[in-house]
Amino acid sequence: MADPKGFLTTPRETPKRRPVEVRIKDWKEVYLEQDFTDLQKQAGRCMDCGIPFCHSGCPLGNLIPEWNDLIWRGEKREAIDRLHATNNFPEFTGRLCPAPCETACVVGINTDAVTIKQVELRTIEEAFANGNVVPLPSERMTGKTVAVIGSGPAGLAVAQQLTRAGHTVAVYERGDKPGGLLRYGIPEFKMEKSILDRRIHQMEQEGTRFRSAVNVGVDVTGAQLRAKYDAVVLAVGSTNWRDLSVPGREFKGVYQAMEYLPWGNKQGLNELPGQPPINAAGKHVVILGGGDTGADCLGTAIRQGAASVTQLEIMPRPADERPSSQPWPTYPMIYRVSSAHEEAGERLYAVSTEEFLGDADGNLRAIKLVETQFVNGKFEKVPGSEREIPADLAFLAMGFVGPEKSELLQQLEVDFDERGNVKRDAKFATKTEGVFVCGDAGRGQSLIVWAIAEGRSAAAAVDEYLVGETQLPAPIAPTARPLMV
Repeated sequence: MADPKGFLTTPRETPKRRPVEVRIKDWKEVYLEQDFTDLQKQAGRCMDCGIPFCHSGCPLGNLIPEWNDLIWRGEKREAIDRLHATNNFPEFTGRLCPAPCETACVVGINTDAVTIKQVELRTIEEAFANGNVVPLPSERMTGKTVAVIGSGPAGLAVAQQLTRAGHTVAVYERGDKPGGLLRYGIPEFKMEKSILDRRIHQMEQEGTRFRSAVNVGVDVTGAQLRAKYDAVVLAVGSTNWRDLSVPGREFKGVYQAMEYLPWGNKQGLNELPGQPPINAAGKHVVILGGGDTGADCLGTAIRQGAASVTQLEIMPRPADERPSSQPWPTYPMIYRVSSAHEEAGERLYAVSTEEFLGDADGNLRAIKLVETQFVNGKFEKVPGSEREIPADLAFLAMGFVGPEKSELLQQLEVDFDERGNVKRDAKFATKTEGVFVCGDAGRGQSLIVWAIAEGRSAAAAVDEYLVGETQLPAPIAPTARPLMV
């Protein structure tokens, strides 16, 4: 146990965010660095429970009480070794995961939970700063080859694990650079891309090969992949976005979130010769969807200089406290305020979009809303509650409904389950010999921590398929479902 009285004497404290008026003028990460001695006190709040329920909230099986204790003692090298034992990329999860481990923390039963996520993040950042993150190439090669399609968190995890097991691994990415949604979906102010690039560099030094700007299924066919590689792993994500079929959807100014966010990232990285094709500067912006993707659109629009930003959610406003129907240690649906929500904008709950309204030139000018109420398991309109709000741009951030039914999936002749995801068995294998699937493409839209856990588990299954046995860890099975999605 760390500090035996830490959870009694030390209040929860998270890093402070840079002042709003400062951070909205740039694209840098919003958090200030917490003093390490303060972080140690936070780690000392961990009770080292007899049954650490934080493990039930984390699909990776992170050894949370152990590295909390090591950080409290100042044993940074041992802490990162313990953290890397279960998580390939704690610098990603420490920034992007909503921390279901914290909502399952035993301290959180009657007080504020341990700042697990921040201890995790600072542990890996201290390791990079001190030169304790080094390439770990395999001491021997198996002679087996693997193609990983997709370089998001699941693809990167499966690739790193299989490379370290001695296989020759090539990662294919249709974007200009590897990283998937980590690069093109997550805004710079949530995770600077230099964080991604340094991990990619480590993987390249270990032997993983990256093939960017390759549209697999078009530039390289599924048959060519199967002929060239001993195994193929599909980690293509759940990128088939949910649309909204209401009158006016065709007006110019109505876009999907993932048609918008990549341009914002390129703008933040100064990778554009001019202004982005979709630019919120001086415009009234409405975001449909109250989740993280919607918040990403919000922060991006603010930094571009939007005149106003409104975020819509069809569900009622969540409660401030954990509802009785979502008891500890489950992940509760409570009211949360992200860094973007602090910066500007209005959040409207229990409203539904009736119609997009345009001008004579076919440009979006407003959105017609109606208030909703949830009755007998479905949303019903509140009579007489219709109204219009101005909108020059509308971004649809309503989630995803499975992988795109691409040429590659057709060529590989995989099956799909009832939810539209690629069907697989208990070993992450599709019906096509030598073809596996992991991450959102197989389980549906989920969290980054689940993507990494899937990648690690799929790597163990592929390793066993290739050489008959495996020593790689497999934290989850494909049938496992998260406490939250």
